[in-house]
Amino acid sequence: MSATELQGSVGAADFGDVRGEFKVLVSGCGVYDWAQRAKIKLTGKDRVRWLNGMVTNNIRDLPPGHGVYAFVLNAQGHILGDLYAYNSGESLLVDTDRAQLEKMLSFFRKYIIMDKVEAEDISDKLVSVGIAGPRSRELLKAAGVQFPQLETLHFAEITWQQTSVTVVRGDNPLVESYELWSAPDYSKTLRQALADAGAKSIGAATVELLRIAAGIPRYGQDIRERDLPQETEQERALNFTKGCYIGQEIVERIRSRGAVHRKFTGFEIEGPLPVPGTKVQAAGKDVGEVTSAASLPVDAGERKVALGYCRREVATPGREVTIEGVTARISQLPFAGIVANG
Repeated sequence: MSATELQGSVGAADFGDVRGEFKVLVSGCGVYDWAQRAKIKLTGKDRVRWLNGMVTNNIRDLPPGHGVYAFVLNAQGHILGDLYAYNSGESLLVDTDRAQLEKMLSFFRKYIIMDKVEAEDISDKLVSVGIAGPRSRELLKAAGVQFPQLETLHFAEITWQQTSVTVVRGDNPLVESYELWSAPDYSKTLRQALADAGAKSIGAATVELLRIAAGIPRYGQDIRERDLPQETEQERALNFTKGCYIGQEIVERIRSRGAVHRKFTGFEIEGPLPVPGTKVQAAGKDVGEVTSAASLPVDAGERKVALGYCRREVATPGREVTIEGVTARISQLPFAGIVANG
């Protein structure tokens, strides 16, 4: 997969200093294009009830200014895609990877039958700039982006240089992160203002390293249609009291009868990086597979890690497994010790 196909980032894949860029993301502040995110605006009086019946998380009780992460499932409980849903008051905004856009729109329109709901692709009208790192809030404010304290997946609509901008607090578990949504004409101005304030421009290759270090699965690579929600360990995407939605019966059956047999897992590797699809073994038996891998440039050198799935009875942090004959250890996610003093 090319760097320009990585989740949420386009543009320069490498500015020539991936090591320096990664260090900035985990100790300072980096700014990057987030143009591979697509946005769907849902309007109509039935939008809340309708979307609540489409996704795995609770839209019904989502207050204005708040968002949630959720899955879209088929009737067999398998994952068709993932998204963020935000309540803007008079509309709902769905944010997903651009690679999922047509699939998501087709799914939505299939189920808008008698409902008063309209789904509009506004990806070309509202684009995103990403900013991440421990100094993110400080440099946003230095660039004149004034906003209230935000919790994870909360957002605020502000005016910046006479322009409407939405500031969204991201959910990266490793470092503080934000997205800035604006009309396309202003995204370059925003990035330049942040760079002038001290944020370093970050390429797509480094953004991908941060994703893996944070243990964030990407749909289409770490989450596939054959996977079940509880296998992904993304409990943040599930709500068990919201009522019916497509695939809910399977999700509830798994919850009530016990855990699934495998889980999304991190691996620390002592040898060459495996490619996605490589089997994980314990006692000579296949117990899982690798879905993503990266060599993280840390102060001590290169730290080789992978994401993937492993049988639950094996996936105990610290336990040794083998990947292509190389020793690896099960690790909790996100990977510890990446952020200084983290």
